[in-house]
Order: sequence, then C-alpha cells, then structure tokens
Amino acid sequence: MSRALRSRVTTEGLTRAPHRAFLRAMGLSDADLKKPMVAVGSPIGEMTPCNVHLGALVAAAKSGIQPPRVPREFATASVADSLSMTTPG
Repeated sequence: MSRALRSRVTTEGLTRAPHRAFLRAMGLSDADLKKPMVAVGSPIGEMTPCNVHLGALVAAAKSGIQPPRVPREFATASVADSLSMTTPG
C-alpha cells in the first residue's frame, strides 16, 4: 500500500484551487502537481560572504532530486557575524 504524500494537502481538493493556481503561476504543470515535491531550504542571500555561495549548492541539490520528484526551493532565516557584530546583542 502506498503512503499518501504530504504535498497532497496543498495540491488536491476544491478548497486547494488557490494553492494550485500559485504553483501553476510558478511554472508547475498539472502533471507536476501529481508528483511528490521535495523541499530544498537555504539561507541563500547576498548580505554576507557566509551565504553568497549557497546558490550553487542549492542548484546542485535540486539537480540531484530524481524524477518523478519535483524539487521546490524555499528560503530560511539567516544570521551571520557580519550582520550582528556591531550590535550589543
């Protein structure tokens, strides 16, 4: 018996039509919405040298996600010395 995919909470049902519209606006097809989605999180950004290189790592991680899975990138919070070293906290 196959296990239900967690992404189905977002992609199936009448009440999820707005969610599907957002995903389609980002280039996903109806076929993509039926596939498992794999999230790749990263604090990528150009604010610090700590994170500026992460785009290449995210691209490599996404390229390693094999079909039929659909990689989806998301941003995470970033804290770095360069942003906090001039504050008392």
